[in-house]
Amino acid sequence: MKKQILTFSAAKKFQSCHKAYFNRYRQNLVPLEQNDTLFLGSLIHNCLELWHHPENDSSSINKLIYEAYPLRESEERQKRDWHLARAMMSGYMQHYIREDFEVIDTELEFCVPIINPATDRQSKSFELMGKVDGLVRLNNQYFIMEHKTAALITGDYIEKLPMDFQINLYAMAISQFKKIPIAGVIYNVIQKSKIKQKTGETEAEFEFRRQDLIQKSKTGKTSAKRQLPESDESYQDRLESVYSDAGMYAREILYLSKADIERTQIELWEITQEILGAQRRGLWSQNTDSCFRYYGPCMYFPLCRAHDNPNVRDNLYTELPPHSELSVGSDSLF
Repeated sequence: MKKQILTFSAAKKFQSCHKAYFNRYRQNLVPLEQNDTLFLGSLIHNCLELWHHPENDSSSINKLIYEAYPLRESEERQKRDWHLARAMMSGYMQHYIREDFEVIDTELEFCVPIINPATDRQSKSFELMGKVDGLVRLNNQYFIMEHKTAALITGDYIEKLPMDFQINLYAMAISQFKKIPIAGVIYNVIQKSKIKQKTGETEAEFEFRRQDLIQKSKTGKTSAKRQLPESDESYQDRLESVYSDAGMYAREILYLSKADIERTQIELWEITQEILGAQRRGLWSQNTDSCFRYYGPCMYFPLCRAHDNPNVRDNLYTELPPHSELSVGSDSLF
């Protein structure tokens, strides 16, 4: 019997909410409208893959960004993210023009068995698949490289990195897959700027401000001029100035221990058993504490709120094979 595929994304989704897992990995549902924040993060990941590839070419990165936002002239959100992506990558390429590590591989896909930690036997139901951003060699040791985009790089953000289940999982998998020891992970973090393009004033807004200044003036006059919209060139210059600051980037090397890997193996096995339990019972429970996290409501919140109304499903969702980011694509069981 063909084994079911489990990825980090699927495991994380199940841990967060069984119903969300069911919607994505059993019903194959995804929202018709993409989350802009997630799209930007994926785009930056793809750009970083090109940059760290041995045959990197900055022109390919620029082309990728331009093609990602074809409606930037008419849609404000696309225009905003187009400016931001360009500034992020331009600043990154200048900040890390030279590296101390050797890139072994980028976007390395793996497939390994899931092992029962109590018996050392392979799972008969699942195998683990995924893709790491990079595999590098530094000081004769192998590290996974993980790209992240963050709203804010703070001490709290850095402090919680050792608790990252994903990277422990990937280190365990790549060690099995490549048959090499993985010393740890290099976190490569870029902060997303929050500065916005200035929209300027309408005639009515300017007149209101002008009259207010006149009333406050002792002379009854004001030299105030209407604030005009900021040009694209000026906004791009401001963004690039922001990304000339080294504080917009972070590199953290985290060394992993044998205990970290063993703990991850146990947790992964337990997740598979919980999924099998839900599968046998046909019960995929909701976790209402996960309805609003991270970038807003869960992508399946409208569907759950409507009690799986087929009209909501048909109007807001489409079907996409699970694990479509991997070469296995629609060949997976779920």
